[in-house]
Amino acid sequence: MHSKHEIIRCERCNAAFECKANSYTKCQCSAVQLTLNETQYISENYDGCLCAQCLLIIQQEYREMVL
Repeated sequence: MHSKHEIIRCERCNAAFECKANSYTKCQCSAVQLTLNETQYISENYDGCLCAQCLLIIQQEYREMVL
């Protein structure tokens, strides 16, 4: 069975996941609610897509850093 979305690898952990950038609300990354500052922090450190698990980890790292 072929996926209609691209299978990519997370830039941080190299895990494969289905990217649904053209259907953002259905993409796994949309489950992680990031603030504007968290989004900016991630974009300053990574160029590509990240899996939801890594987004959660980086979000927590950011929140600990700004405390």
